[in-house]
Amino acid sequence: MKMTRWRKNVGKLGEDIAAKFLQEKAYDIVQRNYRWARGEIDIIARQDNVLVFVEVKTARGNSFGPPENWVDQRKQEQVGMVAEKYLQDNEINGMDCRFDVIAVELQGTKHQIRHIENAFWL
Repeated sequence: MKMTRWRKNVGKLGEDIAAKFLQEKAYDIVQRNYRWARGEIDIIARQDNVLVFVEVKTARGNSFGPPENWVDQRKQEQVGMVAEKYLQDNEINGMDCRFDVIAVELQGTKHQIRHIENAFWL
């Protein structure tokens, strides 16, 4: 499915909010929007000695349910494959890694954030 400009803008806004949120919680942002042929990881961050792969889901309202529930098994597997590629490309071995989900709900000029650490394992 091709993403409309509006959806891309909403997604980018959510990712910007999530990155700022992580920085405020003392995470270092290592990379944003790491792309590989099979997918993308929205944010790669580091907290202490843990590399954190973050999937960000952004919604305006909640008519389709909470955005964190949109990260289904297929998406988890895709993020896992892309994370493996990132680790190979950057020759990272033996580092603890985890997969988090950040849900951003936009409400007018305000937003609500939910950070689910260790949201899934592969």
